Amino acid sequence: MGDWASYWRSADQPLEVMHAHFEAHTYAPHSHDAYSFGVTEMGAQAFTCRGEQRTSVAGMVMAFNPDDPHDGHAATEDGFTYRIVHIGPSLVGDLLTELTGSPTLPLFADPVLHDPVLAQALLRFHRVASGGGSTLARDEALAGAVAAMVGRGARSTPTIRAVDGGQHLAALVRSALQDRYLEDLSAATLASLTGTSRFAVYRAFRAAYGMSPSGYQRLLRLRAARNLLADGVAPAEAASLSGFADQAHLTRWFRRCYGITPGTYRSAG
Repeated sequence: MGDWASYWRSADQPLEVMHAHFEAHTYAPHSHDAYSFGVTEMGAQAFTCRGEQRTSVAGMVMAFNPDDPHDGHAATEDGFTYRIVHIGPSLVGDLLTELTGSPTLPLFADPVLHDPVLAQALLRFHRVASGGGSTLARDEALAGAVAAMVGRGARSTPTIRAVDGGQHLAALVRSALQDRYLEDLSAATLASLTGTSRFAVYRAFRAAYGMSPSGYQRLLRLRAARNLLADGVAPAEAASLSGFADQAHLTRWFRRCYGITPGTYRSAG
């Protein structure tokens, strides 16, 4: 069958969906600034999330919280086909306010769930969104999918590992990276900014966020490039404006983390 992917992105909401089949493609470790819910339709996908090896086979649901690091690859020679939905936290909060009266965001403790009812709710939304359904039909299906996810798979509080009181340190580093992601920051610079050693910075950040500071900086640059591409900026210019060496550099990491090229993402909609 070979690798293929189709993508749809909402023009007015933090909402994106992808339908893909991968045999050779391997996702590099990455995360999203959105909730990501996937349903494996065929085959099996293996991935690492929260320090453990996981496998999602046909019918299973994958649930990733925002900033949840994970990778992924085919678990068999035949590969896997899946549909995945990315929903911004602000949209989830708005829907929950309407559905439950509370904007408290859910957290998902288990990244793999076996729940046919939940899988069907997600598949219905994905097909409505990617199939050009009306706005009302899409909104209804989205509300049903979020209600199903929260009601059947969510937990109220996260489990975050604390390493030598490093949560505050990690938060300082994250804030610095968010403010200065375009800069060519060094480990020494981050250490100086936080008044600690380079080892302490790396250890605390990785324990708190599941990736290295450099990996997070690259992720922030990818997110900036995605926003530029969504606004119609050409891939070469988006690469330059988001801190990548050139278009090839952006394309390589964009595909590794998102499964599609910047050009495909730019033309989605």
